[in-house]
Formats: sequence, structure tokens, C-alpha cells
Amino acid sequence: MVTLIIGKKGSGKTKKLIQLANEAVAASSGNVVVIEKGAKLTYDVTHKARLIDTDQYLISGYDMLFGFISGICAGNYDVTDILVDSTFKICPEGIPGIENFVKKLNELAETAETNIVLLVSAADDELPSSINAVCEKI
Repeated sequence: MVTLIIGKKGSGKTKKLIQLANEAVAASSGNVVVIEKGAKLTYDVTHKARLIDTDQYLISGYDMLFGFISGICAGNYDVTDILVDSTFKICPEGIPGIENFVKKLNELAETAETNIVLLVSAADDELPSSINAVCEKI
């Protein structure tokens, strides 16, 4: 299942993501992965979660991020949760590309039996209404 944490800048999305990551590590019998742009969550997320900085792997755009997340799922069958901070910073296409990205991620999440959380800096009414059909919102 894909979950979106939606809100404008400064609305507490990253704090919620940190809380979810730490809760997932405590509850998971597998691995939890947190993907971020830059290394700003190093001291906030428990060391038991795998933190990945997209800048180290030159990831930019929805296609590259989807391929990267697919590779994580393919390379490690026991990943239970993947949390992505600052989706629009990683994917500068922004709102125009998110609809297709979320649909593909939802299919991947079902196939890999992985929970995927995306942090999206936008107002709820700015996003396409079709996203409501394939994801939960916090």
C-alpha cells in the first residue's frame, strides 16, 4: 500500500515520517528503508533503519526513483517498509508526474508486499483526484 503524507512546507510532515519510521522499525520483522535527499535525518531515525541519501546515487526524477525503489525490493525480499522524504526535491517534475508514479508504486507495493510512504509538499487540493483511488493519506 502507498501512503502519502501531504501538507505545505513547515506543517510537520518530516516529524511524522520520523515517527512512522521509528514505529515501523519497532514493529517490523524485516527491514525498514528511509530514502532522503541529503543526510538530514541521520540522528532522528533509529540506526536500525537503513538510511539512503539519493544524492550519493545521483537519483533525480520519478523514473529513477521508481527504479531505485524497485531495486531495493528486488534485492532484499524482507523489506517491509520504505519511507521517502521530500519526494518533490528528489523528483523536480513535481505534481505533473506524481499520478503515474503513485500508480506504479502501488502495483510494486502489492507485488513486493511492502508499505511505501511518500512525503509530498503540496496542498491536498493541488494533487490529482485519481490519486485518492490508489493510496491513503495521513
